[in-house]
Amino acid sequence: MTVAQNTKYVIKYKLDGEQRFEFAELETGSAEEAKAALEKLHGSEELSDIKVSKAL
Repeated sequence: MTVAQNTKYVIKYKLDGEQRFEFAELETGSAEEAKAALEKLHGSEELSDIKVSKAL
């Protein structure tokens, strides 16, 4: 049985025009996966400028 290996990423984004960031464990680190994670946190609020990079 193979277990998916998640990697810790930092997601930089704007929420209602305010610059913010969150750390999240994602499988692929794609912008779509990051947006889905942010929508779970913030609901359907205004999210923009989403950038994902590996956490150090």
